[in-house]
Amino acid sequence: MGQNPSQEERNLASVFSLNYILKEQKLVGNALFGPLFGGHQSLQERDETYYAENQTLHCGFVEGPEGHPSSGFDLDETDKAYMATCRIVVSSCIFGGSDYLRRPTKSKIGSYSKKNVCFIMFLDELTLATLSSEGHVPDENGFIGLWRIVIVKNLPYKDMRRAGKVPKFLAQRLFPSALYSIWLDSKLRLHADPMLIIEYFLWRKKAEYAISMHYDRTCVWEEVLQNKRLNKYNHTAIDEQFYFYQSDGLVKFNDSAQESVLPSYVPEGSFIVRAHTPMSNLFSCLWFNEVNRFTSRDQLSFTYTYLKLRRMNTGKLFHLNMFKDCERRAVAKLFHHRTNETTDPPPTNLRLDNTSSMPG
Repeated sequence: MGQNPSQEERNLASVFSLNYILKEQKLVGNALFGPLFGGHQSLQERDETYYAENQTLHCGFVEGPEGHPSSGFDLDETDKAYMATCRIVVSSCIFGGSDYLRRPTKSKIGSYSKKNVCFIMFLDELTLATLSSEGHVPDENGFIGLWRIVIVKNLPYKDMRRAGKVPKFLAQRLFPSALYSIWLDSKLRLHADPMLIIEYFLWRKKAEYAISMHYDRTCVWEEVLQNKRLNKYNHTAIDEQFYFYQSDGLVKFNDSAQESVLPSYVPEGSFIVRAHTPMSNLFSCLWFNEVNRFTSRDQLSFTYTYLKLRRMNTGKLFHLNMFKDCERRAVAKLFHHRTNETTDPPPTNLRLDNTSSMPG
């Protein structure tokens, strides 16, 4: 394994302070506008949050005034206390009984990670009941294998995909003491040691955020068409989001551009590695807020969010490592959800160790 990040590498991170809006004292309009998990953020407030500076911003978990019901994603106090102790996290979720439980490949996880990394699987009660009926029952300490099971009650969205964006993007809220986190969609099985993943994708690249490129598409225009073709979301809602982004400067990906800031404009967002730096946390909040405001198809908002953050903070760099999908396949095996049992084709013969070198 490589060395821990040096002081020089840590200094690469922009330094500012983020605080989060916990409660909205006045609700918008009248009683028809109740508490919302993402809060009632105006477009002006939205724009102002893109500045990488000391600020208090919307980032989920927003409660209404006294006497209003919870806005959702309710956790047991024991689980919250456990999560507050986590410094390095691997997390995933299954909501609505939509998937199988995929345990990390235990033989690939080193003794240090087994002792020091929190493996957290968020489930709703329906999924827990489904998994239990299939023989996956938490032990007396709440574990199924390496996964510590955390039950979420009162999901904040009816759309299970949108509900899944909460643990995907808001690790900095759920794990307030964490230094690093790795997100896996439920269709993935972790097949490498978390510390090696952090070393390879972050420390070695001097990055604070790492996400893979889509294996096939590079342009948001292509992603929009594909989402419509497969009826992934309401077409009108997709168009409204897409036109809004174009009006705010989003252009087509140009792979021949000499100074392209990203190797692709479409991510494969099932696997994310993060250092919990101020800029990484801000980007995660901003991306979540876009998913909360527009469609739950996060591939549509990734590049817009990144480019807008970059454009509004020319003197502050966000160190993002966007890597090839074959590198993701080397560390996490892809399955399809319960409705389709087909797996990935075998990855190329890649190794993740001190001497490994991903093909360029």
